[in-house]
Amino acid sequence: MQQYLAALDQGTTSSRAIIFSARGEIIASHAVEFQQHYPHPGWVEHDPEDILNSQLTALKEAVHLSGIDPGEIAAIGITNQRETTLLWDRRTGKCVGNAIVWQCRRTSRIVEQLIADGHGDMIREKTGLIPDAYFSGTKLKWMLDYYNLHERAEKGELCFGTVDSYLCWNLLTGRPHVTDATNAGRTMLFNLKTQEWDEELLQLLDIPRACLPEVVDSSGLIGYLDPSVLGRPIPVTGMAGDQHASLFGQTCWQVGDVKNTYGTGCFMLMNTGDRPVVSENGLLTTMAWRIGGKPTYALEGSVFMGGATIQWLRDELKMISKASESEGLAESVNGTGGVYLVPAMTGLGAPWWDMYSRGTLVGMTRGTGRAHIVRAALEAIAYQSDDLMQAMIRDSGRKPERLQVDGGASANGFLMQFQADISNVPVVRPRVMETTALGAALLAGLGCGMYAGREELASMWQKDLEFTPAMDEATRRLNLRGWHRAVERSLRWAEA
Repeated sequence: MQQYLAALDQGTTSSRAIIFSARGEIIASHAVEFQQHYPHPGWVEHDPEDILNSQLTALKEAVHLSGIDPGEIAAIGITNQRETTLLWDRRTGKCVGNAIVWQCRRTSRIVEQLIADGHGDMIREKTGLIPDAYFSGTKLKWMLDYYNLHERAEKGELCFGTVDSYLCWNLLTGRPHVTDATNAGRTMLFNLKTQEWDEELLQLLDIPRACLPEVVDSSGLIGYLDPSVLGRPIPVTGMAGDQHASLFGQTCWQVGDVKNTYGTGCFMLMNTGDRPVVSENGLLTTMAWRIGGKPTYALEGSVFMGGATIQWLRDELKMISKASESEGLAESVNGTGGVYLVPAMTGLGAPWWDMYSRGTLVGMTRGTGRAHIVRAALEAIAYQSDDLMQAMIRDSGRKPERLQVDGGASANGFLMQFQADISNVPVVRPRVMETTALGAALLAGLGCGMYAGREELASMWQKDLEFTPAMDEATRRLNLRGWHRAVERSLRWAEA
């Protein structure tokens, strides 16, 4: 009997695969980290082979660890790091170069020119996105220009894709060239209202339509896993960008529901229902998911350096040997001693949208030590997330009853308590924190008919811990004032 679901969760620093029971319980999980490449300041790349091989290894090992027969897997869901851009030869499947990662700032000047030429409002109206180097469209333009590939793209010899598309091409029989609506909506090429690639935007960036993938729903049959992978042609019936999958996995299905994922970056989404809401406070309008051809929309704010801030402390500064050490160090001091870290190493996202902001450490004294800086790094993740929440409150006119959290850094109890304190809202962590993978699995379960509807899925979300606000209002205001002063000092630091 087919009673399990598999999720491929291809992230920025690792690829994970999880086997879920039909009740949403984790049966087995395996993750494989892969190398990051920084060829120039502000540039971030991945080797496409690393993406693919790490995901294949993770899937095979997760199935092995689960002890189940691949034939017992009813369906597979795919979720992925968004905006990361790949371009490959349609005949050979070989990429023209490394993947340009969502964090990469190399196309900042292209974006500045678009804005200077007066296209910003048009792009915002069509796509719901604020023009930024973050999104895939300018990355694809850069690739076509740099490698001089416009003619080949026009002839249909090349395939553009985000990571979901690349995985489908390589893992599914028949090599389908597809992407789901949530990933398409993050390219700056997709019209949210028409639900199609937008001809005006394609012409603006000189991108041939022939290299673009077909846009499919987030739930429904996409294709079948090549039998060479697990020995069975397992249907792939769910696909969504990581933050959209997380919103679904957190069962944020009602208008006004909010979740925040603490991964490499932090991503806060609010469900706005069947209509796209244009933000007046620096947030993005985005897809939540598309099922049965019907789109659901969300407001989104992004923090570029979330868990990556802790990785930076570990890998570059050598202040900690593993991420879990940060919690104990932060709690070993009563505060930061007035120190603030603004982790704008790749610019600032919402609500600032400053491509030229850079990492800033302020407020140090002779008594500042390692623990103060580590604590300031964790607090910075919460401060940035609070900036997003306050923008959502202003846009929606409602304060969330709770903030549902997930992602690796949500395991950090100090961070979650500080988030509740600084945002003055209960923070709720689920038993299954891998809600991105869970969301992909549930979308696949719906798509293959394992579940009759969302009502059947609601009971799968269960609370683990709730962190209640405990900070007095005067302290909260003082802390936030210091944070915003620090942010001001980081803005427009790098020169174009």
